[in-house]
Amino acid sequence: MVSHMKTTLNIDDQVMKRLRREAARLDTTMSELVETALRRLLAPHHVAQPLPTLPTFSAGRVRVDVANRDALYTLMDER
Repeated sequence: MVSHMKTTLNIDDQVMKRLRREAARLDTTMSELVETALRRLLAPHHVAQPLPTLPTFSAGRVRVDVANRDALYTLMDER
């Protein structure tokens, strides 16, 4: 059984206008938007979200060991 509690909130007029517009744009109710926002706000922050996979690429062959300062300067002077 799903239980809902009816309550009264005082919401700034400008915020309410934006809420109405967003609810209409998403074809949902203002109550659903507010409840979703509150659920996100109150969700435990310690729950780790999976990170997206980073893209990979090939940078070509290794031209110099960056730990070798002299070789690095020589390569930079060639350009």
